[in-house]
Amino acid sequence: MTLAGQNTPLLREMTVNNERAKRVAETVLVPPEKTRILTISNQKGGVGKTTTAVNLAASLARKGMRVLVIDLDPQGNASTALGVEHHNGVVGSFEVLVDGLAMADAVKQSPEHQNLLCLPATIDLAGAEIEMVGYESREHVLARSLQEFLASQEHPIHFVFIDSPPSFGLLTVNALVAATEVLVPIQCEYYALEGVTQLMNNIDRVRKGLNPNLIIGGILLTMFDNRTNLSSDVAEDVRKYFPKETLNATIPRSVRLSEAPSYQQTAISYDPKNSGSLAYQEAAIELAQRGVIK
Repeated sequence: MTLAGQNTPLLREMTVNNERAKRVAETVLVPPEKTRILTISNQKGGVGKTTTAVNLAASLARKGMRVLVIDLDPQGNASTALGVEHHNGVVGSFEVLVDGLAMADAVKQSPEHQNLLCLPATIDLAGAEIEMVGYESREHVLARSLQEFLASQEHPIHFVFIDSPPSFGLLTVNALVAATEVLVPIQCEYYALEGVTQLMNNIDRVRKGLNPNLIIGGILLTMFDNRTNLSSDVAEDVRKYFPKETLNATIPRSVRLSEAPSYQQTAISYDPKNSGSLAYQEAAIELAQRGVIK
């Protein structure tokens, strides 16, 4: 029997993924009427915040959207994945927040796609919160700078993704004040919902005190392993507690998603037909098509 005649799991997966890739390629997105600014936030580390930010951004850029990624994590992993330099001496989010540099003077073009821009983060950002403590309206620094940047653009930016650090400090508060929506990645593992209630409480505090227009833009299930009952149970629980907010698309565990940043690429360009890459492309389409949840 030839390989083509064998109904193996690998061949079945390849067939399904080819069909998914075709549907993704055929989908046409309509740009939003106004810029959607999404902060990717979860106070629990290791849930896929950066992976989510860069792969959703790259997916939408490939669909004709103009996208900006703001890296607010001192580790600079989003900058790395987008192929943007962020070593010492590179101006980025630190200079925008602390020195008052215009964002337009720090935003870089990502080699990932012509529609994709990035405000990089350097290790200097680790000291930004201390530097900003005495600033007047320190929670609004990023929001003001971002609005000035958006207003200065000849062509509109359709989506902004802000990759925030896991701690709920001044950087995260700035990210939430600057945003119109929060996108929460939740990993399908034990203790997945741990901290989510606290995150929702903190979002409520920001909404009441600093940004009354902030909403939950979506919840994205990540690191799903269909071989385990645990992943299915966690996914079921999340959908039960957040039925309206949770996206239908679910991101599977994937080695390719983890490998891509080491090549200074998103998974979308590294291996676009991988199950994880396709899941992010489907999530990006769903996020764009569903619009803002009221």
